[in-house]
Amino acid sequence: MKPKKLITIFFILILFGGLFFLYCHVESRWIKTKKINLVSNDIPKSFIGKKIVFITDIHHGPFFSIERVQKLVERINKLHPDIIIMGGDYVHRDPKYIEPLFNELRNLKSNNGIYAVLGNHDHWEDAGLTRQMMVRNGIKICDNKSYWVKIKNDSIKIGGVGDLWEDTQELDSTICDVRKTDFCILITHSPDYIESMPTDLVDFTLSGHTHGGQMTFFGLWAPKVPSKYGQKYRYGLKQFGNMQSYISSGIGTITPPLRFFCRPEIVLITLQNE
Repeated sequence: MKPKKLITIFFILILFGGLFFLYCHVESRWIKTKKINLVSNDIPKSFIGKKIVFITDIHHGPFFSIERVQKLVERINKLHPDIIIMGGDYVHRDPKYIEPLFNELRNLKSNNGIYAVLGNHDHWEDAGLTRQMMVRNGIKICDNKSYWVKIKNDSIKIGGVGDLWEDTQELDSTICDVRKTDFCILITHSPDYIESMPTDLVDFTLSGHTHGGQMTFFGLWAPKVPSKYGQKYRYGLKQFGNMQSYISSGIGTITPPLRFFCRPEIVLITLQNE
């Protein structure tokens, strides 16, 4: 092959590589609002039409600035959520990011509370400080804990379990006083826990952790998913008998701070009754 052709091919590859990198960088910041209508006969009358915002895997740190956290909070508040749920992995790489993050998250506005679990990164950085900042800023910790959320004369249960990699999972704390006819939401940072849930009293689970694969083959397959079940729990709405589960692609990224056909998302869930 002639030198001129080789040089041309080289520069074309450089150009396409640069464009690919640029797109992946832009997509990592291109947050969408994913809307879900959650339908269940167990949802009580007073909760019909109520909105739950679910966010997970913010990973505030070197790749997700505090200014972006501020914009995220503003965007969530514009959705006017009735309940906010957070799925863990709040910071990335250094515990110095924990306090500034939660100082911003305290500006979240919700009519009926903010509920959250820790993820594996929160344990790796500083689980104690993370919990301290949650309590200080009015966020209800759901690691092996649960709460009845009441509107008028109706209630639903929101609970969670500890991180599957770094904590214990005590489901009894959520289901001990739940009846078959109650509507129950469980937060588990890793969706893998769904496989071992020994109950049919949970109606809906919310998870993150996988980032949807972060870098995917046009949204169809990801070469790396942090789940022992491969692509099964990579992303999206799943049905398990009478229980539904949603695995979010999350907000932030880990290294490399890029996404391809896997946009970050805020999940907006509207409760409905058949």
